[in-house]
Amino acid sequence: MPTPSLQPVKSPRPRPEIVALPDWLRRPIGKASELSAVQKVIKQRQIHTICEEGRCPNRGECYANQTATFLLMGPTCTRSCAFCQVDKGHSPMPLDPEEPKKVAESVQLLGLRYVVLTAVARDDLADGGAEWFVKTMSAIRESSPETQIEVLTPDFWSGIAAEEQQKLRVETVVRAKPACFNHNVETVKRLQGPVRRGAKYERSLDVLRHVKGSNPTIPTKSGLMVGHGETQEELIEAMKDLRAVGCDRLTLGQYMRPSLAHLPVQKYWTPTEFDQLGEIARDMGFAHVRSGPLVRSSYHAGEEP
Repeated sequence: MPTPSLQPVKSPRPRPEIVALPDWLRRPIGKASELSAVQKVIKQRQIHTICEEGRCPNRGECYANQTATFLLMGPTCTRSCAFCQVDKGHSPMPLDPEEPKKVAESVQLLGLRYVVLTAVARDDLADGGAEWFVKTMSAIRESSPETQIEVLTPDFWSGIAAEEQQKLRVETVVRAKPACFNHNVETVKRLQGPVRRGAKYERSLDVLRHVKGSNPTIPTKSGLMVGHGETQEELIEAMKDLRAVGCDRLTLGQYMRPSLAHLPVQKYWTPTEFDQLGEIARDMGFAHVRSGPLVRSSYHAGEEP
């Protein structure tokens, strides 16, 4: 009986979202010498940035300009959003009591005039981390009194009587008077479940509503990622919902899959489509709109539109 001839084994096709990254989403990583200044400050103090933990596509540009968005309360989140690169876990490390001071030192060393403070969700903490934002803001103001501070917070939802607790926690941060209070709804209402596990659309709108109820003079901001399969009509509806709770500022950017373990990209929206979405948002009354493929919540946050 003749021996069957061996057929060459075909390699599996690469996934479309990896090989077909549009040109408008490709950008230089930046010079190593320019990146090292910020990285050195961060590593020496053992603090974290969302730039690194979230693998932000703009981190090369931001580091080259000696800017960063600080990630408070450690690198482990108690939520498990399907789009996010940040590590997940139900038992994150205890808070570092020196973190507010370390962040303040970093801000001073880098000469920052506008700082964004964000954080992982810490449902294990009694107040969800609200006081930690305040402590860090206070430390920054002590050493860099001219620096403006924007906060990008989690939804502060956990424990018994969560709705009332959420309001009190938001008010705690509002009393510290940030330059802007940011909380992202991330995606349209229909896609909240698969994209934002553990979060709720109305709950996020409530955060922004509570800010305006506590101090209507503080600007509020939110962000939407596109590319999860949403329609333009759904995005417009989300914008209307944000305006209904008094949201002043909006960011619109393209979702980019961090790894094969995350949700695949359903569509790459074009720069022209982002321009159209930005115009729609401005027509709705948003005072500050950034809309583009590489826009993220804190990208150029301290600059005028």
